[in-house]
Amino acid sequence: MTFRVLTAEISHETNTFSVRPTDLTAFENRYLLLGEEAIHACGQANTDLAGFLDVARTHSWRLTNAISASAPPGGRVTSATFRALTGPLLALARAQPFDGVLLALHGAMVAEDSEDGEGEILAHLRAVIGSDIPIAITLDPHANVTDEMAALADIIVSYKTYPHVDMRERAVQAGQILHRAMAGKIAPRTLCVRRPMLEEINGGRTDAGPMIDRLALARAHERHPDAFAVSINAGFGNADIAEVGPTVLVTYQGDPEPHRKLANQIADDIWDRRAEVLNDYLSVEEAAAQCAAHDGAKGPIVVADYADNPGGGAYGDATGLLAALLDARVGNACFGPLIDPEAVRHLEAHAAGDSVTLSLGGKTDPGFGGGPITVTGRLKVLSEGAYTGTGPILGGLKRSWGPTAVLVIEGIEILIVSNATQLLDLEQFRAFGIDPTAKTVVALKSMQHFRAAFEPIAARVIVCDSGALCTPDLRRLPYRRVRRPIFPLDG
Repeated sequence: MTFRVLTAEISHETNTFSVRPTDLTAFENRYLLLGEEAIHACGQANTDLAGFLDVARTHSWRLTNAISASAPPGGRVTSATFRALTGPLLALARAQPFDGVLLALHGAMVAEDSEDGEGEILAHLRAVIGSDIPIAITLDPHANVTDEMAALADIIVSYKTYPHVDMRERAVQAGQILHRAMAGKIAPRTLCVRRPMLEEINGGRTDAGPMIDRLALARAHERHPDAFAVSINAGFGNADIAEVGPTVLVTYQGDPEPHRKLANQIADDIWDRRAEVLNDYLSVEEAAAQCAAHDGAKGPIVVADYADNPGGGAYGDATGLLAALLDARVGNACFGPLIDPEAVRHLEAHAAGDSVTLSLGGKTDPGFGGGPITVTGRLKVLSEGAYTGTGPILGGLKRSWGPTAVLVIEGIEILIVSNATQLLDLEQFRAFGIDPTAKTVVALKSMQHFRAAFEPIAARVIVCDSGALCTPDLRRLPYRRVRRPIFPLDG
């Protein structure tokens, strides 16, 4: 039998503390592609859609892709944008019958009128297709999985890596489970357990620490004849919603008890080890001092500002780390991204080689990570901002910073951009004439994902907390809607 499968990718990680709502332009600036256009752009890269297509070829599915859309993490998704994203999916579901649905979601979308964006998508979809058609979804492990998501999706598979490098692999896993369900060979459902925490203490980091052993348990349990997927989600603590926090999911059939026992074992370990922090977060002054002392003999020292990570919804315009590097007279360095479209427009009035004085960064909310600084530098590059990723996460994918400039200030090449995206690929520097391998210091705004591409070139990696919106100290944020008591807000 040839199965008809409806697919879609709708991804957003919502930082509810951000003052910048996420509109349709934010999706268009990253990617918003319909049908075959999405397959052409993403179907051969390390993407969920590519994994869906792999399974479709193996089993000769008739696959119809509705939409592939992703925006950088930011504030709540506007109601109009949410309707625009779900419209193509629901229209296809109404127009023709399908045997199964396969969705790539993030798991931490919050819309203006819904705390649970993914649950809302699934509820609308179930209202159209009914309860008998199996639905499989893939999730980012920073999902805040709700009870409704687990009830409405028969199959849930989260990535098992952070940095995320197994998107295509996990999508294949989800698709294979879906195929067995459509064929009537299994009857999967998903259970979910949680603990009262904003997020797993290390954000689900999988290159070191306790998550390695937890994932070994998960993989071992997936060999159980009635367990099809075990997913460990670290949660996304920058969402002020009721069902925030880490979860353990098991997609299974039959008696739930052995699967619930395994899920509780892993969840208890997350809770019991909530004080075991892997990272040593430096102040910006401490980080700059270490950068100034580095000689670069064995490669650059890479310093990551976790707190101003655009990949978590921070504004990307905090100036604290840059100011500290300038004060410490750090040279032969690069820094990026500094997200400041106003500064780029100012620089576009000049020519490469010009000396320019301007106000840089800190314009969104100076209370998070430092306000604007006045600098004088030499304009090196003006660009439209396009690049093609070459690293483990973005390899082969075309992206854009939007209008972009490189300004050199006292030996630091600063990548100033218009579109909010974290720095996680060497080509994000190289495409604009900056070679990070030739630097003594590489300073970037990212949280963990940068390691996939930058650890191989680094003599050392250090991390700092500039006090920006994604500060690791979640107690600094004004929570109002989370369920209390919860760690770490309540001890």
